[in-house]
Amino acid sequence: MTVIARLNTLADDFQARLRKLLAFDAAEDESIERASAEILRDVRTRGDAALLDYTRRFDKVEADSVAALEIPREQWQQALEALPAAQREALQAAAARVRSYHERQLGHTWTYTDDDGTLLGQKVTPLDRVGLYVPGGKAAYPSSVLMNAIPAKVAGVAEVVMVTPTPGGARNPMVLAAAAIAGVDRAWAVGGAQAIGALAYGTASITPVDKIVGPGNAYVASAKRRVFGTVGIDMIAGPSEILIICDGSTPADWIAMDLFSQAEHDELAQAILLCPDAAYLDQVQAAIERLLPTMPRAAIIGASLGGRGALIQVRSLEEACAIANQIAPEHLEISTEQPEKWAEQIRHAGAIFMGRYSSEALGDYCAGPNHVLPTSRTARFSSPLGVYDFQKRSSLIQVSPAGAGKLGRLAATLALGEGLPAHAASAQYRTDSAT
Repeated sequence: MTVIARLNTLADDFQARLRKLLAFDAAEDESIERASAEILRDVRTRGDAALLDYTRRFDKVEADSVAALEIPREQWQQALEALPAAQREALQAAAARVRSYHERQLGHTWTYTDDDGTLLGQKVTPLDRVGLYVPGGKAAYPSSVLMNAIPAKVAGVAEVVMVTPTPGGARNPMVLAAAAIAGVDRAWAVGGAQAIGALAYGTASITPVDKIVGPGNAYVASAKRRVFGTVGIDMIAGPSEILIICDGSTPADWIAMDLFSQAEHDELAQAILLCPDAAYLDQVQAAIERLLPTMPRAAIIGASLGGRGALIQVRSLEEACAIANQIAPEHLEISTEQPEKWAEQIRHAGAIFMGRYSSEALGDYCAGPNHVLPTSRTARFSSPLGVYDFQKRSSLIQVSPAGAGKLGRLAATLALGEGLPAHAASAQYRTDSAT
């Protein structure tokens, strides 16, 4: 049984096959786009009434008011206290590590004074309000609550509000517990594109936010794309990805399971292994075929590996790094001796896991760095979610009289060159006054 493709960089058609493997059709589904656009228009027009209608329609939850859909903080604390001790302690330990890591990302205000006495600098301030979308029902991820809310609170965001669908009225206790631990301020049991509209435009009950973060289904992603510009968003994420560079010395079962860890997300997830040792690739393939039937999500893993996975034989680890930069993966494991040496050659990756004990799964939950990462080759130009996504920078300029004389002449000359005489005059007035 062959459940994953084998490629070799020596083959004449390697690049063509790699491009086909990496190709992801992100074409927008017209029916989803139309539906999300209509929902957003309705929420913008009817506000709370629309939220109640859609919550009744999609979640089968009846409520007389949006206020009745707010989840009181007492429920969060009760959920936290009711968790099995092991789960509660794991959430708290993960939160502490995530907070400690992100505290090191804090940006700071700074200034300096020029020779002519002009003060220049940068003022860093947090966003006022952030909305966190959390999937509900079976696809509930308390780890995402920690990864999105904690950096926002570390940044100094005054209010973090959470929205989450509750199909049939079921409220996920681990999500509520994570909200309590992460410092979320308010939460509503609303979801879907309608929740994105409420966060972006506001209703009588929900104040609009400055930025929306967090994963969601295709309707949520479409709605986030549409409200960008009215509010900020974190990113439009594609299917999850893992790329592993291995020298052949890591147990094959470990690598097979690391590939599974991303493939089990969904059928479009991508898992690729690069290794110069053909015999080792044989071992990993055998491990995949042996372990796959034992996995509860075997059907999803099999579809992912069969459709978008690959075991690729490379000529060297140097070539593996070059291919990794071409792929620009969300998650990159360097499972080799001296992983730092090879990490120096990596320019494009969302997160880099160095050494055979650094499994990607640890990064998903508790290592500390954020698990919200760029996908679909966007690691070429974007970065993991972090504190810097919840802070903004303002330039500081305080020109001295002496500086006005010097800068005014420069500005006037450039403004006249651009055909903007009022700009020139505005600068020249200060020059004349300074002299």
